[in-house]
Amino acid sequence: MPAPLSSAADRPLLGRRIAITRAESQLGAARQLFEAAGADVVDLPALVVTPPDSWGPLDDALEEWDAFHWLVFSSSNGVDAVEERLRRQGRCLAHRPRSLRLAAVGRKTAARLEELGAPADFVPPAFVADSLVEHFPVSGWGLRLLLPRVQSGGRTLLAEAFAEAGARVVEVPAYETRCPASLPTAALAALEQGRLDAITFSSGKTVRHTAQLLDAAFGGDWATRLEDTAIVSIGPQTSSSCRTALGRVDAEADPYDLDGLLQACISVLQGRPLRAQP
Repeated sequence: MPAPLSSAADRPLLGRRIAITRAESQLGAARQLFEAAGADVVDLPALVVTPPDSWGPLDDALEEWDAFHWLVFSSSNGVDAVEERLRRQGRCLAHRPRSLRLAAVGRKTAARLEELGAPADFVPPAFVADSLVEHFPVSGWGLRLLLPRVQSGGRTLLAEAFAEAGARVVEVPAYETRCPASLPTAALAALEQGRLDAITFSSGKTVRHTAQLLDAAFGGDWATRLEDTAIVSIGPQTSSSCRTALGRVDAEADPYDLDGLLQACISVLQGRPLRAQP
């Protein structure tokens, strides 16, 4: 007998229109995951990843990378930026000094290191910075840590916590995330027609930038465009930004990654009527 067609259980988001607000360069993986679950995905890139204002601090730190004990990455953007600058110097993460260990927050960050042939020496059990600090495998006392990070808007928790533990921490801007100029045409149309079942957020900046883009597109009453749309967050800090900028959050991922974001969407939309789609 032929294999049965995919059922609603196989594609739980069938008939749902979901907006994804990740950086434009990172939409592919999220789109693939949500479309496999049946969703009609609307790209709403709320971040543009760009170089920092100056490469000097990162380049200077990497010139002395053999003086650090740990290189700590909190995003795959940081991994890519460091690898790019190292390659310009004829080096790479895969051939780092033996004394330099790598830590990664999150599966995606760890997976990017794997792809580069430089697997992380430590990945915390929960995919947030707080978990890395709590579960770090050695005492911070006397360690020298290099933390490449977003130029603006990122949390300073890692640097502060490790400094309190007696580590010497060097934070350097490795990239910047800026707000796009405007909403894409498809996203604008979906919002104008009230045809979004859910909108997902993967960072505090995606929340703030989306609010900025909506205000520019619809004016002071932009929040009404989301009244019947589920607000879904990838983790606690993003949820906090949702409450501040959007007034609510309807679901939060667990675990704090794309798979968790997908499951949160499925859960929050269960029982809600399908919206009429033209």
